[in-house]
Amino acid sequence: MEFGSVVQFLEDKTILITGATGFLAKILLEKILRVQPNVKKIYLLLRAADAKSASQRLQNEILGKDLFTLLKEKWGADLNSLISKKIVLVPGDISYDDDLGVKDSNLREEIWSQLDVVVNLAATTNFDERYDVALGINTMGAKHVLCFAKKCVKLKVLVHVSTAYVSGERAGLILEASYGRGDTLNGVSGLDIDEEKKLVDQKLNELQAEGATTEAIKEAMKDMGIERAKVYGWPNTYVFTKAMGEMLVGDLKENLSVVIIRPTIVTSTLKEPFPGWVEGIRTIDSLAVGYGKGRLTCFLGDITGIVDVIPADMVVNAIVVAMVAHANRPFDDAIYQVGSSVRNPVRYTNLQDFGFDYFTKKPWIGKDGKPVKVGRVKVLSSMANFHGYMAIRYLLLLKGLELANIAFCHYFENMYTDLNRKIKFVMKLVELYRPYLFFRGVFDDMNTEKLRMAAGENNIETDMFYFDPKAIDWEDYFTNIHIPGVVKYVFR
Repeated sequence: MEFGSVVQFLEDKTILITGATGFLAKILLEKILRVQPNVKKIYLLLRAADAKSASQRLQNEILGKDLFTLLKEKWGADLNSLISKKIVLVPGDISYDDDLGVKDSNLREEIWSQLDVVVNLAATTNFDERYDVALGINTMGAKHVLCFAKKCVKLKVLVHVSTAYVSGERAGLILEASYGRGDTLNGVSGLDIDEEKKLVDQKLNELQAEGATTEAIKEAMKDMGIERAKVYGWPNTYVFTKAMGEMLVGDLKENLSVVIIRPTIVTSTLKEPFPGWVEGIRTIDSLAVGYGKGRLTCFLGDITGIVDVIPADMVVNAIVVAMVAHANRPFDDAIYQVGSSVRNPVRYTNLQDFGFDYFTKKPWIGKDGKPVKVGRVKVLSSMANFHGYMAIRYLLLLKGLELANIAFCHYFENMYTDLNRKIKFVMKLVELYRPYLFFRGVFDDMNTEKLRMAAGENNIETDMFYFDPKAIDWEDYFTNIHIPGVVKYVFR
């Protein structure tokens, strides 16, 4: 695989980034502006009612973030001029139609005539998202972006960012293989994406005809997503709809150059623009901070299991290098899994040690102004152990409250209802995350390794576009970069 300088490729190029206010999209935008300010134009597609609200979102949710500090220091007073020359805001919505909800016909025509690269980063990542919403963004949205890209007369490549967990609960070595339209994980036949869309519309019409409340419709849509995913072997709505999105992109791409990037669990930046920048709450982060605050007393999962994490700047670098490598190569079957489980695995037991070390040295200060003392966590290594623990710790108490409530003429009604609600919430949460707490797979990254090697052989700027997980010292990363970053940017 031969390709030239990444920085040179970006010069004078016109790029569309969807999902522009998302975590990875912001890092990608910052990287391009910092390493190649001579990029021609960057179109940012974001949900907004009009140009004014799009501009407010740019300032508040993108440029206003600490992520852009380095760029502000580098450009000073000239940054606003650079932004106004290079960035074009595009109010739209990928779930809308093949025009991505872009109402301004002149702007649409301009994009179609100018665009070189599309990077689709728009997604909803909630495991139990409403099925209509997840299907609209993750599945039909992927199709709409592809159809939009096909109208771009000089387009060189479309990069579609998916997730490694489209593999479901598969164990062993998970290959960088594509999904054909209608493929399922459990062998159940009959998955028809158009039919799924019809089922959703039908269910929504039924609920509205019954006069269901907004909350009832939301819960029914959430339940429907999980149910439909499980019919075909996926554990949740998020990965099911992302897998269907991949199927549509693969099936409909024709002679367009398409790259699919599958990151694992994306964590804070390792190096650029500075170490430890993070946004949004990941499961491992809420576990870490819950532990630091003294609220996490037990852990459910295989403590020896591998947790596949990868810093966000490495994912962005892989996106950019893959974009350059596959420009104008329509017949490549380009799927890249970007993770660490094969080349530099980290385990839950390591995370426990890193968390203990960090919060012992830098304890969380509680509301009372006193440092929170952390200890070792009780590990529940199976669902049977968890159910036993819950029965002894809470369900017996709940049963006692129920009987006392009846005996004392509903005197304990509020206490009983509150505890029952909390237990149901915990059980639902555990069921949602169970596939990942007991995950037995590792993600093959042979294609990604070949891309890394090709970048080295072609003397590409590998110091600038690094994405080798073997270079990460996990202990240093978690104790000195990631946990401090999460504490500072997410839970401050």
